Amino acid sequence: MRWLLIFSLSLLLLGGCATQTDKGKPKKAPSDQQTNFGRYSMQHDKAPESPPDVSKVPDAVPRYEPHSRGGNRSPYEVFGQTYTVLPSAEGYREKGIASWYGLKFHGHLTSNGEVYDMYEMTAAHKSLPLPTFARVTNLDNGRSVIVRINDRGPFHDDRLIDLSYAAAYRLGILQHGTGRVEVTAITPPPPSGQMLASASSSAPGSTAASSTSTSANNVTAQGSNLTMRASHDRRYLQVGAFSTEDAAQRAQRQLQPLANGFPVGIYPATPSGSTVYRVKIGPLTVGEPLDTLIASLASAGFHRPHLVSQP
Repeated sequence: MRWLLIFSLSLLLLGGCATQTDKGKPKKAPSDQQTNFGRYSMQHDKAPESPPDVSKVPDAVPRYEPHSRGGNRSPYEVFGQTYTVLPSAEGYREKGIASWYGLKFHGHLTSNGEVYDMYEMTAAHKSLPLPTFARVTNLDNGRSVIVRINDRGPFHDDRLIDLSYAAAYRLGILQHGTGRVEVTAITPPPPSGQMLASASSSAPGSTAASSTSTSANNVTAQGSNLTMRASHDRRYLQVGAFSTEDAAQRAQRQLQPLANGFPVGIYPATPSGSTVYRVKIGPLTVGEPLDTLIASLASAGFHRPHLVSQP
């Protein structure tokens, strides 16, 4: 009995030590938290769970823009690979594989310092100057969109361009993740000529959307002043997107005396839980000439406004 008692006490003591040791050990992190994601909160990219309807998101409107201060250093290196930025997008046309990027990068800065919004018509490219407007055509179904390239990537040897979620949706490549495309740069003339940027929001798969002609680019040089006009489906001028409400409010105060009497609003968007505050001028009058407004914004440091259809 004495030995049985001693043996039982020994087991209790060992069990107590084991329990104490387990409590002292740090808990093992879940598998999706073991990797250092840097500035991103997600390890793997994915589509939004409850996305808005992006089938009517309008094409980017081509216009002359100077190269951004950020994102155009050449050469540059990523993952040990060196890339060179083209001095100009003039004449660029290439076929290759398009992929897309979404929720992981939504609300984070692009390579040229803007905020990535996966619901806008944007894209990433390894070598085109930032920003560049380009027509992207799906070679398998004929659908075509115009995007504004403001980011770097995709850094895979077999990929040509990374599309925003909205652009990939309209091209019909979300389901397969990638698609065969042709990328054709659109290079509007500088402000020494007149630019008339009209609406180009053709439905996916339409003949007009598939055209790569100069008229489909909606850019015409005639005169001496920069002119942009609002059409029926582009009623707001988005001036910027900010990660904090304070920054958006500062921009709003700065824009109000420049807005030619139009309202300046802040429109938060939280589709992924990470709020982005978009500052927009409008609604605009249909056919409203925007050359004076654009010039005022540029003089105040707002160089990249673009027309959108929703507040």
